[in-house]
Amino acid sequence: MTEQLSAKDWLDRGLKTLAKSGFTALKAEPLAKAMGVSRGSFYWHFADIGAYRAAILKHWREVSAEQVIAELETVPSGEDALALLLRRTFSARLLLERAVRSWATVDPEARATVLAVDQRRIGYIETLLRHAGFADEVARGRAQIFYWAFVGYALSDQTGPKARQQAALDELLRMARAPS
Repeated sequence: MTEQLSAKDWLDRGLKTLAKSGFTALKAEPLAKAMGVSRGSFYWHFADIGAYRAAILKHWREVSAEQVIAELETVPSGEDALALLLRRTFSARLLLERAVRSWATVDPEARATVLAVDQRRIGYIETLLRHAGFADEVARGRAQIFYWAFVGYALSDQTGPKARQQAALDELLRMARAPS
């Protein structure tokens, strides 16, 4: 690479590496080699691998929760943001989600980040359900159910008959419809 890399370039590469190879692959030398630069570029932006991994977790939170929520907040008022979220989520390959959750099983900082992202996402889904007309306790319960379904989907191999996957998504969408 002839242009100077930014911290974001390193973080984006880190997320790709994490999704493909897991958190143990987040090392300066192999990342620098893959990006065609020296390790000096890495250390220009990050004090050490610990600082880099902390930044990766923060970047994952931004990409996987905050940016998704911000995008959903721009959905026109006549459209169903929760249905859009469910369709996108249950049609996505969630390798990065699986990799971060795997990391969280062995690293306290990753675990704390995953828990914070989980709470943020569940809270947002609950808000969408309340805005759709569900009572607080129903919104809270369904938000948790949707999120458990998401985590199960993310941690599964995500294969199986398309008809079965579509039937499950249809049932989730039915549960997301506003009460009559």
